[in-house]
Amino acid sequence: MATRSHIGVRNTDGTIDYIYCHYDGYPQHNGKILAEHYQNINKVRQLLDLGSLSILSEEIGEKQDFNDRTTHNEKWCLAYGRDRGESDTSKRNEYFNDLLKDDNVDYLYVFDGDYWECYDT
Repeated sequence: MATRSHIGVRNTDGTIDYIYCHYDGYPQHNGKILAEHYQNINKVRQLLDLGSLSILSEEIGEKQDFNDRTTHNEKWCLAYGRDRGESDTSKRNEYFNDLLKDDNVDYLYVFDGDYWECYDT
């Protein structure tokens, strides 16, 4: 079963730019990866530019075959747009309080420019 999450960055206008991540959204996985491998705003923005993810990993990586897990690089993110060719997977923008009300995800991760915040939705 998937533990879904949103991963985002706080903007000065109070909105959050964010993407969806389908698997392993719990703090011991996605939270740990974000805290250890996505610690500056430029890298976080690069991650968001990738669009919605199936799996968050240590590195953004390069295009790979979404359906062939035998060739999947475990250290690279697995993205719906880049790797499976889906459309409408780009980052989105919402107000923080609206994201907290989203009952389609279990966790919300927000980078404020210095550190990650984790919310159990």
